[in-house]
Amino acid sequence: MDEKEKNLNENSENESTPKREVEETLHTKDSSQPVQETPIVEGVTPEGEKFAGATEDAAEASSTNAFFEEASNKEPEPARPAPGPRRPNAAGGAIPPNRVNNGGGGSGNQPPKRNKHLLGYFLTALIGVIIGGLIIFFVAWDNGDNADTTSNSNNKPTKVEKVSVNTTSDVTKAVDKVQDAVVSVLNYQSSSSLDGTTSSEKEASSGSGVIYKKANGKAYIVTNNHVVADANKLEVTFTNGKKSEAKLLGTDEWNDLAVLEIDDKNVSTVAAFGDSDSLKLGEPAIAIGSPLGTEFSGSVTQGIISGLNRAVPVDTNGDGTEDWEADVIQTDAAINPGNSGGALINIEGQVIGINSMKISMENVEGISFAIPSNTVEPIIEQLETKGEVERPSLGVSLRDVDTIPETQQKNILKLPDSVDYGAMVQQVVSGSAADKAGLKQYDVIVELNGEKVTNSMTLRKILYGNDVKIGDKVKVKYYRDGKEQSTDIKLEAAKTTT
Repeated sequence: MDEKEKNLNENSENESTPKREVEETLHTKDSSQPVQETPIVEGVTPEGEKFAGATEDAAEASSTNAFFEEASNKEPEPARPAPGPRRPNAAGGAIPPNRVNNGGGGSGNQPPKRNKHLLGYFLTALIGVIIGGLIIFFVAWDNGDNADTTSNSNNKPTKVEKVSVNTTSDVTKAVDKVQDAVVSVLNYQSSSSLDGTTSSEKEASSGSGVIYKKANGKAYIVTNNHVVADANKLEVTFTNGKKSEAKLLGTDEWNDLAVLEIDDKNVSTVAAFGDSDSLKLGEPAIAIGSPLGTEFSGSVTQGIISGLNRAVPVDTNGDGTEDWEADVIQTDAAINPGNSGGALINIEGQVIGINSMKISMENVEGISFAIPSNTVEPIIEQLETKGEVERPSLGVSLRDVDTIPETQQKNILKLPDSVDYGAMVQQVVSGSAADKAGLKQYDVIVELNGEKVTNSMTLRKILYGNDVKIGDKVKVKYYRDGKEQSTDIKLEAAKTTT
């Protein structure tokens, strides 16, 4: 055995002797025997045996840890050596953290290595949890006080601001051009008290109107005839809430139009008319008005042009019989009661129609109508200057043949079997154009100016159309006593009220 091996065995035997003495001391609980303390290791084994050289405090702490491991009925698992540099022994050598073999003797054999720093790990983990909790608490508290900041990837706070979007589109631009020219029109009518001793004017209905002209301290508004019908007083409300009393200049019941005059002191915007003859199916259409009254004044709805040159039958006098066919624009822009008289505009902000009516049926949705601007302009010009619209007139009252019983058609009118249509003359106005042309009661007109007359409505459409004017001579074909006859009539002017 060489010198190195001899020294190694001697060191091993010297180390094993005090370790066994420590074990015996712990088993006998004899505190009178001295304990050799060294700075090499600390603590006790999981079996409750103190490591050689451990302090009393370390031994007590490690015994506590071993107690909890034993209580859990789990065999302590071998632990890896703690990382880091090894502490030197008294001789200057590095001794790994190990424990004495219980089967011992002085053989110097080393049992499997176990971690003797369990308490240290536990305390370290506990401190880490506490520190982590404190960090989370202060971070959450800081975020609560700074809700409008956030951290970027560089942990630099970034301020979060509310975004206000200023949206401008062709539709908003179009609305801006005309919205202040659309007003609410209030219809006041007389109302008597229950005992009939007093009367007052109360709002009976409301609609919309469009300011189309401003001149000489006055402003002019176009609206629907049915909006102002039977009014004792008319009042206009502007978009800013200001009001002005209005004067009715004239009405046209056939095209459902009326013109009002007001003082221009509250007028800031005047609408411009567009060309309704240039409209295309599918192009945008925007309706502006006061649906359901002044509470919703200035409401805007959008749609498209759904149809052109629509002929819609209208009952102008409320007798339940359709006596006129209105040529209108069809749109799916929402038009409700109160929108009547308001503006239908194109994407350029030009008035292309005056909203007039809608089809209101259980199974119908999105079918509304407006009077074309090219029809409106010449009519309101006459209403503004003359208070009425001059149209050609025959000077007769009419009744549709299809409303006359068949027996009377045969016995009184003596119409041939092939004629079951036309407009029958009920009465001829003395001195009228028809009177001068020789028309008589019970004559049945079947053709006017070369166009077939199926009823009184089609006769008016021909007579009030653009193809004939006051002073023109037109040929009339009619049946009298079952015989077809014809005559020329020179058209005369007639007021819209007759």
